[in-house]
Order: sequence, then structure tokens, then C-alpha cells
Amino acid sequence: MDIATRVYNHRWKMDPIVRSLIDTDFYKLLMCQSVFTNHPHTQVTFSLINRATHIPLAHLIDEAELREQLDHIRTLSLSRGESTFLRGNMFYGKRQMFRPDFMEWFEGFRLPPYHLERAGDQYELTFEGTWSEVMLWEIPALAVLMELRSRAVLGRMKRFELQVLYARAMTRLWEKITRLQQTSGLRIADFGTRRRHSFLWQDWCVQAMIEGLGERFIGTSNCLIAMRREVEAIGTNAHELPMVYAALAPDDAALARAPYQVLADWQAEHSGNLRIILPDTYGSDGFLNNAPDWLSDWTGIRIDSGDPVAGAETAIRWWQDRGQDPREKLVIFSDGLDVDRIEELHNRFTGRVKVSFGWGTLLTNDFRGLAPDDGLAPFSLVCKAAAVNGRPTVKLSDNPNKAMGPMSEIARYRRVFGTGHQDAQPVVV
Repeated sequence: MDIATRVYNHRWKMDPIVRSLIDTDFYKLLMCQSVFTNHPHTQVTFSLINRATHIPLAHLIDEAELREQLDHIRTLSLSRGESTFLRGNMFYGKRQMFRPDFMEWFEGFRLPPYHLERAGDQYELTFEGTWSEVMLWEIPALAVLMELRSRAVLGRMKRFELQVLYARAMTRLWEKITRLQQTSGLRIADFGTRRRHSFLWQDWCVQAMIEGLGERFIGTSNCLIAMRREVEAIGTNAHELPMVYAALAPDDAALARAPYQVLADWQAEHSGNLRIILPDTYGSDGFLNNAPDWLSDWTGIRIDSGDPVAGAETAIRWWQDRGQDPREKLVIFSDGLDVDRIEELHNRFTGRVKVSFGWGTLLTNDFRGLAPDDGLAPFSLVCKAAAVNGRPTVKLSDNPNKAMGPMSEIARYRRVFGTGHQDAQPVVV
């Protein structure tokens, strides 16, 4: 594919960035089914948060063009082929992962309205409504904003500049893949949908991983690319679930139970490699110290913030203390990864646990230093559940630089969950 020519042709007035409802992360659909079943009436507000305030999105991205892209997404519905894929494909060794009642709802689904305002150099973008509906805005909204920012920069470049840019980016990725070819026993997946450079680029990256790594590349989080490229759709659950469950808690005692109720509901629905603990929403140490014993039987854990070495060592000790053999457990690293860190973590923990990697932004959006003024460098843009039935949500994380919520509620959550000392880590992506 001549990506540079396709990008050059993106200068058409309207070229849809998101062309499918399943151009989203697999875990979103799994969580949506759980929410559809367990919390059908809960009202949630999602909000865009640009952690990199030095990136003036409202100056870079034309508001009319942003609205045009968001309005287009609201016209999308499942195609017959996409419905057949979700209903009939085998995911994580299980057929009919998505129940008939959920699929009937999803087949008639359209994304609800959005609210967009300009606030100085940034956009305020919010989605309000029933949880199962508005949660599906998160990934396409981020994809649109990230790609419109890319297009704004690329639109100032000439055709041969674009050819050279993509040649350099392709070479950079292939050099990373060549290094990873030397890593014996590697298991790695694409987790790069939400902050990708573009859909075309993510698709190219997945194809490069398939060719370069073979069976060591275990799949992609992107459902549409998984379907088109005939690879595994990868994903389990995210911080959104405990954040909303916690906000629904009527008192401190219920708040302390909320993260475990999330996983009890998940266990009732899923087995095997879908039973992956994500412990860091309110601090991994407190979560594991107070976790019920049945959670130690789960397949593994995902390390998504803080020091990944410390997080994995904590998980290993926790399994050992509960009579589990860590060598039979899976540890998935997924926070800000690039090749150096992947190699380091693989070498340190292989043989002690089963190691896997979810490679995100620095797989699908590493254009650092390749454009004038570093205008295509990736940055941290998120869309999070901000309120539930009118009450604010809180996230603490193992990295306090990722915390969100009112300061009074953050203090309360730290007290209830015994979060303790945290070491701040730079938030790169």
C-alpha cells in the first residue's frame, strides 16, 4: 500500500476516519456486554482529557471538520459481515462469546449525541447517557482526534515529503521488529488503537508484525483489523469498570468492595485467559492485600501503570503467599512500552511467570523526530468516565500523575483503599 499517496488524497473534504463500529478495542465490546447485563440503566458521562496541554488541539483541528467526523460515526451500524464475525467467530477458544440478546441490541445500535465546545486551546468533548451506549464513544472519539491532529500536520507537507516521512517510519518499525525477532519465546499483541497515527498506519503495523514475528505476534486489540487480517482479537477489561462501580457505592464499606464486585461479575461471565486482574485503579498494593482468595486462582494480571518491575514482583509475591505457582500465571505488560523495555521485562521475568506484552502507542504512532518541530510526536489523550448518576468518578493508578477526580474524593479513596506511597512516573503516552 502506498500510504503516502493515500494520505495525500486525504485532503478531500470528507474522508471518514472511522468507518465501522467495530473499529474499536475488543475489550470495549466485552465490557459493553457485561454492562448491558449488569447495569442497563446506569447513567454515565465520558469526558475528553488532554494530559499534554502543550498540544493546542483546538488550534490544530478545525471544529467543523471534527464535527463532520463525529457526525459520520453516528451514522454507522453493524454490517451483516461484522455481525456474523461477532456471532460466529471463536474468541479465546469460545464460540458465541457475545450472547444473542446483546447482539440483537448491538445490531440496531447507533451512537448517541455528543457535546462539543471550544475552551481556549482545547476542546471539551463529552458524551452523556446510558452506560452501555456512551462507553462505545471512547475509542472512536480518540481515534478521530488523534488522526485529525496527524492530518493537520501532514496537510502542510508536500507529496515527496510524505513519501520520505513514511519510508522513515516504516524503517523505524521494521528495525524494532527485527530486534524483537531475537527475543525467544516472545508473545506480543497490538494495543495501539486509541492513540494511533491513523487507521491505515495501524493496519500496516499489524501486517508488518504478522510478517516479521509470525506466531510470536498473538493478535490485535482492534476488532476490525482482527477480522480483516484474520488474527486474534485481544482484550479483557479496563479501569472503566471499577471506576463506575466505585462511584455507585453508597458508603465507604461498599466502596471498598466495589473493585472485587466488578471481578465477581466478570467471573460469572468469563473463564480462562479472560480472567485477567487489572489491579491498579486504586493502587495495586492495596488491591492485592485485600483481595479475596478466589482471585488468586485467576489466570493472570495486567500491569498498566507505575514501575512495571515492581508491579510484577508484587504480583509474584502475592501468588506465592497464596500457595499459587507464579510460573503458571500470566503477566501482561501494557504501559508505555517500546523495544528496550519489552526486552528488559522479557529477560527479567521469563521463566518466573508467563510473559506477554500489549504494545500500544509506540507501535502505532512512533513518528518522533520525523516531522518539522516534532509535530507528529505521540501525546497522552484519554476519554474517561467522569461521572456516574451525577456523582464524580475517581482513578488513583499506581502512577499519581494519572490520577483523576475531585481532590476531596481522591483523598477519600486513598484512605478507603489504603493506597499508601506512590512513585510518580512520567506520562509519555
